[in-house]
Amino acid sequence: MTPGEIKRARQASLLIELISEALGQMNDEILRGVTVTDVVVKKGGYDADVYIDPSIYTEDEKKEILKKLKKAAPLLQSFCLESSGWFKCPKFHFKFDENIEQSKRIEELFKKIKDKG
Repeated sequence: MTPGEIKRARQASLLIELISEALGQMNDEILRGVTVTDVVVKKGGYDADVYIDPSIYTEDEKKEILKKLKKAAPLLQSFCLESSGWFKCPKFHFKFDENIEQSKRIEELFKKIKDKG
């Protein structure tokens, strides 16, 4: 890993904690229940993809959550700035973590194969 990649990985790790903490303090009950699974900080540190666990939400709930998170993003960024002491915070782009669903499907397929064999 290059020094830049290490820095972004550290930044992402801290952002997972800070965003989760900030969401836990929100007045909105739906946002308090949101679980952050991963953060990927883009090169340059100006943008970050924040991945959310989609497993317990319907499609309508997912749309509503993304809308609320987009509105709350400036507040979350301010919280992260104050807590971290950084001079800038990446702009957050919220997405549902589809890798979790894919890995569950793969596990189910392996289980079916094992049961048949």
